[in-house]
Amino acid sequence: MSTRTEVVTRIEQERVVAVLRLDDAGLLSAVIEALAAGGVRVFEVTMTVPRAIETIARLTASLPDGLMVGAGTVVDAHTARGAIDAGARFVVSPVFRRGVLEACHARQIAAVPGCFTPTEILDAWDAGADIVKVFPATSLGPAFIRDVRAPLPQLKLMPTGGVSIDNAGEWLRAGAVAVGIGSALVDRAAVRAGHFLTVTERAARLVAQVRPEAVRVAPS
Repeated sequence: MSTRTEVVTRIEQERVVAVLRLDDAGLLSAVIEALAAGGVRVFEVTMTVPRAIETIARLTASLPDGLMVGAGTVVDAHTARGAIDAGARFVVSPVFRRGVLEACHARQIAAVPGCFTPTEILDAWDAGADIVKVFPATSLGPAFIRDVRAPLPQLKLMPTGGVSIDNAGEWLRAGAVAVGIGSALVDRAAVRAGHFLTVTERAARLVAQVRPEAVRVAPS
């Protein structure tokens, strides 16, 4: 089992967490396979997915080596413990709840609470957050990350909401350790239509933005 530190390091290395918020849990395996084919390796299954806990258990039991699944939209300690028991390697929340953070750390699982203001962010960090999810980042922009980290360079921030394939690199250059990206990466209409190649192509474009060194160049 990976330690909290190892999980955080892995997220920092991969630089992107794919937020999976689908109406049909049965499609998640195919979506993850398509994203992995494009180079995305860290996935957040939100609690809004039907039977999310069961789905995490199923996925973690069958995932190929090199892929990592966490739980998202976790807002209470009970749900956090259920997700951890199912195999989630990290827990993400849209808000900061100390009980969720404490439940994660009691099991040595990385906790990523959601915050919006600098005060919230620092409170969560001081409480032991492993990474702070800046949410919703839609109305903030990459400059917010730069401005917050100027006086607080110790913070590890992951903006979610407002992150697109085209601007993901800007958030990272502003000082984010990773980005969370959902609908801009996983097109629900394409998934429902079974167009998984579209998902793979988007993932590859994203990886080219956030980890250009990982892009394979075909021999001439």
